[in-house]
Amino acid sequence: MPKATIENLDALAQEARAEIAGFKAMLMVCAGTGCVSAKSLPIRDALRREIERRGLDREIKVVATGCNGFCAHGPICVVQPEGVFYERLKVEAVPDLVESHFVRGKPLEKFLYRKDGEKKPVPLEKDIEFFAKQHAIALRNRGRIDPESIADALRAGAYQAIRKVLAEGVPGDELVARIVRSGLRGRGGGGFPTGVKWKTCLEAARARGVRPYVVCNGDEGDPGAFMDRSIVEADPHAVIEGMLIGARALGAVEGFVYIRLEYPLALARLRKAIQQAREWGLLGKGILGTDMEFDITIHQGAGAFVCGESTALMASMEGRAGEPRAKYVHTVEHGYRDMPTVLNNVETWANVPQILLRGPEWFSSIGTGDVSKSPWGGSSGTKVFSLVGTVKNSGLVEVPMGITLREIVFDIGGGIPGGRRFKAVQTGGPSGGCIPESMLDLPVDFDTLVEAGSMMGSGGMIVMDDRTCMVDVARYFVDFLCDESCGKCTPCREGLVGLREILNRITRGEGREEDLPLLEDLGAALAGGSLCGLGQTAANPVLSTLRHFRDEYEAHIRDRRCPGGVCKELVRYRITIECTGCGACVKVCPTDAIAGETKKLHRIDEARCIKCGTCMDVCKFDAVKVE
Repeated sequence: MPKATIENLDALAQEARAEIAGFKAMLMVCAGTGCVSAKSLPIRDALRREIERRGLDREIKVVATGCNGFCAHGPICVVQPEGVFYERLKVEAVPDLVESHFVRGKPLEKFLYRKDGEKKPVPLEKDIEFFAKQHAIALRNRGRIDPESIADALRAGAYQAIRKVLAEGVPGDELVARIVRSGLRGRGGGGFPTGVKWKTCLEAARARGVRPYVVCNGDEGDPGAFMDRSIVEADPHAVIEGMLIGARALGAVEGFVYIRLEYPLALARLRKAIQQAREWGLLGKGILGTDMEFDITIHQGAGAFVCGESTALMASMEGRAGEPRAKYVHTVEHGYRDMPTVLNNVETWANVPQILLRGPEWFSSIGTGDVSKSPWGGSSGTKVFSLVGTVKNSGLVEVPMGITLREIVFDIGGGIPGGRRFKAVQTGGPSGGCIPESMLDLPVDFDTLVEAGSMMGSGGMIVMDDRTCMVDVARYFVDFLCDESCGKCTPCREGLVGLREILNRITRGEGREEDLPLLEDLGAALAGGSLCGLGQTAANPVLSTLRHFRDEYEAHIRDRRCPGGVCKELVRYRITIECTGCGACVKVCPTDAIAGETKKLHRIDEARCIKCGTCMDVCKFDAVKVE
């Protein structure tokens, strides 16, 4: 196994490029979690067999990549270097694809991307609207490399930043200063300036005469969020290199990645990447032939949401209960094993190598605000979001800070399917807020989202249409947080239970006028008295929906009506004159509550109806209404 050094790293990267230079085409098959669940690996294997059968294996290489990002259209295969984009592939289509694309020289149109409602295909990935407004930094290698090959990572430029740092002998203070000047803020939720965190940790370690630790937080637990998982699956060496640079800046020799057990693919690829980095001389002693020493250990989390909080995470790493501690004791001074510790999430670490390669001013020129005078002065760079919910183009997107919600939801996301009306978008995970249609032109950055009653969080973005009940949405997230609270502090433990009881009462049609100010008072108590960020922000879903959708709460309480048609106790189903009497609803009704003759208007027996909504789901004529 070759050992990488400052002197030979470029040569090793060139060798990796030469290995693929002889291939006329590269079939990049998405092997992220989403596409794997959609059976992309059998497609990969079928492509390899078919190419070998036709004697094309010296001309065409099949590569399993990390997440491509366009998850709604998987399984995905992109033919490089031309960038032809195949979507929703099937194993049985593989022979036709190879025949058409590589023998006849014509892309197989049946599996080319088509914009919703249009017949004409869009052959090239770069021309698809989903990718047009994206700006890949953390996701720079998504769908471009084999995440299980360090040679492929070197080909794409991995470890060039740490090589530059070591070759130039850049001191730790200067490395920290560059991160400060970049304006990089933590992508894990709090948005704290990364450089300031590093500087404080470095000063604390020097004052105590100890070695600090660097830790990567991969404990991504927000519902609908998969940003960090996808980065690790697609480009684990970017995270390792970021941690190497952090270790060099701080003088650390030990690092840790805390990642949840529920991410088996990410765990497997990270383990392999760490082992490869050791074998190639990029981790351990004598990194790149220098005197630098640093290694990484993986800690597996057990899925507790609260362990995403810094002090709870470190307690878990130490084998103690994952409970937070008072915030006045800072982890940069007294963190893991009571040593100064820098904790950043996966996305933050993945940005660091590019900042060192391309310069802090390049990074700070992207985004909003001015960080030249203060690292709090803006939101530099890009942000990765998982775009999910009632949106046509769900998936993983990386966009410049300052882009509007409208651009994300409608230009990138393609808008709302089925011609439905946009109602709200929830940002920031379960502790985030819900933003209404009137604020769609809001720029997406750390400070603006907070002003709107939400937050950036780790990057979850859930789109909702007009069939959503905002009271039920608040109830769902409070229910989640209630179950995930560690219970250590009274405001969070009891306050969340109180919020849940009130919201359950409102959605059952038993709400009272005094419930609304009580919800606001409880939210204030949680924010002011809770020990950690989970409790301090837990009321955001309630407070933001009260702020922007108060009329829905009032409809539940005063009119005993659910405008979204979601809360079962407050709705009834009715069949309108649009009914053709096709009988589809009769066949699926679990309680035989629907009756009617063929080709005649059907009726619903309200006494037998359990309000499951199945009739509405199967009706092709939009004849089932909710009142």
